[in-house]
Amino acid sequence: MEKLSYASDSSTSPWVTYLRQIDRVAPHLGDLAHWIETLRHPKRALIVDIPLQMDDGTIRHFEGYRVQHNLSRGPGKGGVRYHPDVDLNEVMALSAWMTIKCAALNLPYGGAKGGIRVDPFSLSEGELERLTRRYTSEIGLIIGPQKDIPAPDVGTNGKVMAWMMDTYSMNHGTTITGVVTGKPIHLGGSLGREKATGRGVFITGCEVAKRSGIEIEGAKIALQGFGNVGSEAARLFEKAGARVVAVQDHSATLYNEAGIDLTELTVWQTESKQIAGFPGAQEIAKEEFWTLQMDILIPAALEGQITRERAENLSCKLILEGANGPTYPEADDVLAERGILVVPDVICNAGG
Repeated sequence: MEKLSYASDSSTSPWVTYLRQIDRVAPHLGDLAHWIETLRHPKRALIVDIPLQMDDGTIRHFEGYRVQHNLSRGPGKGGVRYHPDVDLNEVMALSAWMTIKCAALNLPYGGAKGGIRVDPFSLSEGELERLTRRYTSEIGLIIGPQKDIPAPDVGTNGKVMAWMMDTYSMNHGTTITGVVTGKPIHLGGSLGREKATGRGVFITGCEVAKRSGIEIEGAKIALQGFGNVGSEAARLFEKAGARVVAVQDHSATLYNEAGIDLTELTVWQTESKQIAGFPGAQEIAKEEFWTLQMDILIPAALEGQITRERAENLSCKLILEGANGPTYPEADDVLAERGILVVPDVICNAGG
């Protein structure tokens, strides 16, 4: 059987990274190794064209995806990502990691993921709503409370989930709140949902640190990604006595040896939509982030961030994978050789 017929040949692509990860596991599975072949093949992948009328009357087309990797344990579960780099290759990998994640936590769900290749910040709210509603209608054939349950991810939030729920409900003639999670509270959402993943990173990190003799109080933390996951995890570590000395996002890399005031940074980010220009820290070069003195690294942005070269330069004792697939397999080898402990994404960020 052709194993990579639907995947990119790039050795750095998310799907190839996933395949390399599970192939490494196979020798340790004994009589269960035959299941690796099943995990190499997504059950279902849907690609949809989304024609969108822009505010100026023009029509633009966007490509959307929904992939169900494995539904053996129950309905699919996984977020919807809006980002310019979204493609089928990435969504397949993210859905596969959701399969592993749900199984690792013994949840009665399978792995799924979705997304649209779009910069959500370039759209007006009206355009974003129309895009979401059309996408929901297009993937409506394969989602539902007993089929596949979307959730927020990079570039989406509770409002987007509300639009998805409303569209799906209208198409079915009755209110179906269970079609998505991460909804606003007044529409049946769960209290604490937005902070759950970041809190899970914190709780997992504290437990691993305690068992490994790593002190949280006074620890220097470097954070990549200041969204729901990264900001909440950092806030809790700060409350526990750690110092967040570096924060990186798409706009800038901030550094302050004395510690960055996360409350002030949150206010700045809310007002300016980025961390660049924050007066409470100095801006340094992007690659310098990976060479800073730190005790704990929290990659909480996108996949494929920790390369072999970056792993060779890291000074941390512990890595908490708040993002999905942030570490390449060859980087894992370097980290293991150097004695740097990694808490993998399928455990570390599974709280949400």
